[in-house]
Amino acid sequence: MKPGLLPGIVREASFVVTEDMCPAFDGVIVHRVYSTWSAGHHFEIAARKVLVEFLEGHEEGIGSLLTVEHLAPCPVGRTVRVRAELVEVTKDHHPRVVCEVSAYDGSRLLARGRQVQVVMNKEHLQRYIERS
Repeated sequence: MKPGLLPGIVREASFVVTEDMCPAFDGVIVHRVYSTWSAGHHFEIAARKVLVEFLEGHEEGIGSLLTVEHLAPCPVGRTVRVRAELVEVTKDHHPRVVCEVSAYDGSRLLARGRQVQVVMNKEHLQRYIERS
């Protein structure tokens, strides 16, 4: 990894809640609000923004953990701001990049959680995938 990947880095992304972000089962929308799985997807995007500029050309990040605690609804049409803050980088065999993530509607906290990415050599990752 490139130098400078240190705790305290913050990246954000914003999304307007659309119908396809609503909880739906068997094609039927249950509630016209921001779903937990959409929050998880957006947590992944924001955390990726923390890591991506520090990856070397031979490296890739792969998600290994995601938690989402959904705290409040957010209706279709509202804008959700997702914030990821780097809280830890381990120096294991494969470094792990740990972010605390949160989603907001204005100043109201909608969801919070944690996202972890493992940094691997692309060739090693490809061999690992092919063994599956």
